[in-house]
Amino acid sequence: MNFDNLKAKADDIFNSSSSKGEKLQAICDYLKEEVSYYDWVGFYFKNGDKEELKLAEFAGEPTEHTIIPFGKGICGQVAISNENFVVQDVSEQDNYISCGWKVKSEIVIPIFVNGENVGQIDIDSHTVNPFSEKDEELLEFICEKVSYLL
Repeated sequence: MNFDNLKAKADDIFNSSSSKGEKLQAICDYLKEEVSYYDWVGFYFKNGDKEELKLAEFAGEPTEHTIIPFGKGICGQVAISNENFVVQDVSEQDNYISCGWKVKSEIVIPIFVNGENVGQIDIDSHTVNPFSEKDEELLEFICEKVSYLL
């Protein structure tokens, strides 16, 4: 898998004339299709002034976790820590919200606008220990591009 090619195609999506929502959906669909171990790809954004995240665009099986309180689960922890969170084996996490028995690992990268954490990209994988520094770099690149849409 060539991460530079993934970034280039993502750039094409962000530079398209589509709406913000269409671009976000296209990114979710693209990443899920192109990265074999990305089994669920979605964006969560801060829900107004509430201390919670709200699910936006995603690709993969529907989830009941459309609202996640800050501090709860991996996504909720990233909303507070403002740092990337890579979980190579979700069974080793105490504060984990299960999205299904198939999910074995998760990576969450925050999105910043003017220094404020406004959301994140969340990736679930059905594989244990799939994520590398290259995944973090790719997703940080995606999140930076998303920040320009907001």
